[in-house]
Amino acid sequence: MSSVLTNNSAMVALQTMKGINNNLNKTQSEISTGKMVATAKDNAAIWAISKVMESDVKGFKGISDSLAVGSATISVARQAAETVTDLLTEVKGKIVAAQASNVDRTKIQTDIVALTDQIKSVVGAAQFNGLNLVDGSQTNVDILSSLDRSSTGVAASSITVAAQNLSTGGYTAKNVLTGTTGVSATGDTAGFALDAATGTGTVVIDDTAAAFVAGDKVSITLGNKTASYTVTAADVAATTTSDIVAVGLKSAVESLGVAGLTVNYDSGTPGTLAFTNAGTAAVRAGVQFTNAGSGGLSALSAVNVSTAPGAVAALGNIESMIQTSITGAANFGSVQKSGLISSQSLSVSCPTR
Repeated sequence: MSSVLTNNSAMVALQTMKGINNNLNKTQSEISTGKMVATAKDNAAIWAISKVMESDVKGFKGISDSLAVGSATISVARQAAETVTDLLTEVKGKIVAAQASNVDRTKIQTDIVALTDQIKSVVGAAQFNGLNLVDGSQTNVDILSSLDRSSTGVAASSITVAAQNLSTGGYTAKNVLTGTTGVSATGDTAGFALDAATGTGTVVIDDTAAAFVAGDKVSITLGNKTASYTVTAADVAATTTSDIVAVGLKSAVESLGVAGLTVNYDSGTPGTLAFTNAGTAAVRAGVQFTNAGSGGLSALSAVNVSTAPGAVAALGNIESMIQTSITGAANFGSVQKSGLISSQSLSVSCPTR
């Protein structure tokens, strides 16, 4: 009598059935897990790679959230800078109107103060998730942007966004322009017109009322050009700080190359610069002192067009403030336009699939 062990046909059928059962178990596992490789015993190498990639995907979800918050923060800052630029342009229009002698400068000054308050409000409210990139509270902000895997391990990358200071605060009057032609009441702004061929004016740098500190800056706008000198720690340590600042400002003005304009310095008269316009076109000069640590728009608090000299000084100084806000908006716009703040920044390199 034959048995299963001696019946070749039966043995083949049994082996076929066992193969079918194994394949069926594998198919059922794939259906239930949705994966061809569900455990390490299915394919150890592929399983190990898949687990590494799964962990990276979890990390990408956190990066995606970081990028979304970063994009929204920069968008708020950019829109604030653009709004400030528009408001400063309105201020410039008021200042231009104040150049005429037959206007009510007091009422114009009231309008400028109201616009200044709007600017303060916009800058103060330009925060997202507690982060403000335009009020001077930040310098550089790092936004988590990608997860990079290499043969040596995993490293996170960040995008560094430079904050902009559009604050109007931090200004303290020091009366350092006392004696300057067309000096304002506070002694930190001045303005005068240099008539064609005959115009003259004097700028006096005086630190007797309040000593300079490192970072203080004196600027002068001549037409559409601006020169400035920033006080250094070495300048403060010297006994003739006002003379050093005056000489530094003289060099900066001369580098502008204003046609027909000469600047003379007399060492016998401390901190004094004499301006002479021998050119064929009149030049308006606006002088502004800005103390260290003050906001990028701190000079706005010193704008006062209620007098003719103050109106001339304001016209020169408003240009630099507009450029500050334009630069801020452009920098934020460049970051967004470049596509850095987007989900496309996510990247991973995997050794195999």
